Amino acid sequence: MASIPSGSHLGPYQVEDLIGKGGMGEVYRAHDTRLDRRVALKVLPADCSSDVDRLARFAQEARTTALLNHPNIIAVYDVGTDHGVPFVVSELLDGETLRARISRGRVGLRTALTCGIELAHGLAAAHRLGVVHRDLKPENVFLTRDERVKILDFGLATCRRAALACASPDSSTAPNRCLLGTIGYGAPEQIRGAETDHRADIFSLGVILYELIAGAAPFHGPSAIDTIVAILHEDPAPLGTRRAIPRALEDVVHHCVEKDPSARFQTALDLAFSLESIRRQVGDAAPRATHAWPIVGNMLRGGLANLLSLL
Repeated sequence: MASIPSGSHLGPYQVEDLIGKGGMGEVYRAHDTRLDRRVALKVLPADCSSDVDRLARFAQEARTTALLNHPNIIAVYDVGTDHGVPFVVSELLDGETLRARISRGRVGLRTALTCGIELAHGLAAAHRLGVVHRDLKPENVFLTRDERVKILDFGLATCRRAALACASPDSSTAPNRCLLGTIGYGAPEQIRGAETDHRADIFSLGVILYELIAGAAPFHGPSAIDTIVAILHEDPAPLGTRRAIPRALEDVVHHCVEKDPSARFQTALDLAFSLESIRRQVGDAAPRATHAWPIVGNMLRGGLANLLSLL
């Protein structure tokens, strides 16, 4: 049952109906009476309004997301509090989460590449401002009806800008979370509780890309502990054994999920550039797994970094 009845107002926003809920809040379709448009209205559940940790993360998500302006990141329009209820107003998206899309079956290779590319560009925009998401997973990625990817939920993000007070509260005791991030998607350094940077997001993106291509997560086990052990010590099954894909794509995904951050792509922009090169050569039909892709191999060896230094 929705916490806020249809027809209620929070500030100038008239609530229409509940469209989603989770640990970080309830999301309603609402009408902005000032600008005459529909928006998404996110509020904390009533039983969380006195939870200092939840309130801090809720406020942090609003501040951090409002800092970002990119077509692959959900846009925040407004924040406020009405009758003691904190809320965040964002663009209303039409579509489904990537988790919902994956649950219906494996996606086409070109679609998987496009999702990876747009995620990488969204992360690159965040990383340029020093923002690290730290909880990238299919539930926090939205695929609109026109197939635009949007990154959601920056509630665990960190950033370098002290004015935003972006230090995240410790969420190690939250259900389904491994210190910071969600079990199965968090990088090894997150699981160990070590200091993390933007390369943790690249690991998470690699896990998502693997799942899109293979139809199954690369690191999983019968329990949370087994999944953590897999992330820390095991290599995922080769993608080529699950689906016919270019060898270069196998290399790119593996490069994302290296245990050592220094062995991964060092920027999301480099990753996006590599995926774009592969997509240009991939049609809707599955390509041959043995095809040689020298241009991407050169990128992985640092050619891209040299090229960018000349621009």
